[in-house]
Amino acid sequence: EVQLVESGGGLVQPGGSLRLSCVASGFTFDDFVMSWVRQAPGKGLEWVSNIDWSGENTYYAESMERRFTISRDNAKNTLYLQMNNLKPDDTAVYYCATFGIGSWGQGTQVTVSS
Repeated sequence: EVQLVESGGGLVQPGGSLRLSCVASGFTFDDFVMSWVRQAPGKGLEWVSNIDWSGENTYYAESMERRFTISRDNAKNTLYLQMNNLKPDDTAVYYCATFGIGSWGQGTQVTVSS
């Protein structure tokens, strides 16, 4: 069974940082591109970032580039998203996903508020 389990969300003040993690199981993790996607309250899904199987190639939505860093540890089957200089507009549920299999995690809530 494919499973993606996110953690690391929470409440943070504007300008703060959080590091999200996503532990994968049930498939060969390093065979797949991994992604982060988010959904803000009352809005649709928004793609955040992708990382290729090796971790050498990363891609970001324009509004998140230079603030967010995606990475992966294939030995630990874990995907990360380091988020710095967070803004209230970053408030959302963050999901990790592997589109190649069509699997998503349950999401982790990130709230940016003073």
